[in-house]
Amino acid sequence: MDTTLEVLTMREGRREAHRRWSDEVKARIVSESLRPGVTVNEVAERHGLKANHLSSWRTLARQGKLVLPEPEDAVEFAAMVVETPAQEPPTVKAVSRAEIVVGAVTIRLEEGASAARIAAIARALAAAT
Repeated sequence: MDTTLEVLTMREGRREAHRRWSDEVKARIVSESLRPGVTVNEVAERHGLKANHLSSWRTLARQGKLVLPEPEDAVEFAAMVVETPAQEPPTVKAVSRAEIVVGAVTIRLEEGASAARIAAIARALAAAT
């Protein structure tokens, strides 16, 4: 059972309430805002936040200062090297490993990459576009 603890305090000289969010609740809200097709504004409104407040929490998460929960559908990352395009047309050479080319980006898979690994990369690319 999920429980949420929200503490309301009054600042002296002001009438507005100030909410304090636990790191666990912040992380859950940030994680929700990172799902595909969801906007920061939608999530912020659903939780009674201002969008810039949620954006600052997302920045903390990117900096590693807010630890997010494991995603329900874990994403697998692959190492990639970004190269600038060659000025001359490349010469044809034998390649023993698979490559995925999307625009100016080429992803070279390690030799013997599993079908699951290739599918995970394809899902990640589809989500990014």
